[in-house]
Amino acid sequence: MPADWAPQGIDVSKPSIARVYDAALGGKDNFEVDRVVLAQLSEGLPEVMSMARVNRATLGRGVRIMAEQGIRQFLDLGAGLPSADNTHTVAQRIAPSSRVVYVDKDPIVLAHGRALLAEDDRTAVITADLREPASILEHEDVHRLIDFDQPVGIMLVAILHHLHDDEDPKGLVDAYMDAVPAGSHLFITHFCNFGPVAEALQEKFLRLLGTGRFRTPEEITAYFDGYDLLEPGVVPNPYWRPDEPPAAALTIAQQLHYTGLGRKR
Repeated sequence: MPADWAPQGIDVSKPSIARVYDAALGGKDNFEVDRVVLAQLSEGLPEVMSMARVNRATLGRGVRIMAEQGIRQFLDLGAGLPSADNTHTVAQRIAPSSRVVYVDKDPIVLAHGRALLAEDDRTAVITADLREPASILEHEDVHRLIDFDQPVGIMLVAILHHLHDDEDPKGLVDAYMDAVPAGSHLFITHFCNFGPVAEALQEKFLRLLGTGRFRTPEEITAYFDGYDLLEPGVVPNPYWRPDEPPAAALTIAQQLHYTGLGRKR
């Protein structure tokens, strides 16, 4: 994407988490600065390029399973740029009446999302920071599409690891879950610290993007404290409700995200 195309308010001299992720997915909604960061993250670890695709497939399974369990409205926090099989695409394939609100702080997500969803009155994109739950929960588009008397799918896909420990990610999870009724679901994918390779990649993320906290399986599982953690628990993406039996030995890319789904009592 040429830098002179950038919507107003976007600093094309600084990399964006949403745009780096888009570049890893093979998208076109990114700038040279984002592609440079992706290349640096991939140095010595080319699996980074496929990590995003592995996680995107898991998102699709998560939405499908929530929809099959009766969830008809979704709040997708830190949603990133539109790609193949977005949340609303998967949900509405199962239940056409499904409603989705995408939330991201990068204004480029709003610019592209509005164009994509111009004719879909069951889906909205808002620019907001998930660290400010009150502003999101009170947003007019959220109230237009989300009925807080009915179960909601709260989605935090590949975003909590971009919050530092002192930003209280568990407190933010609970703030959103406190706003929704029993029967609501919590879907999380998260960078996992499974050993030296993950620790080295964490150092790269922190140096290049300023965020990217690789937490242990126990730390990720703790996000579900107070909710019913559904089978198979918090596991590497390919082991989470796979459509086909996964390989016995996972690649590094397949181990970099762990996934879990919980339900509010």
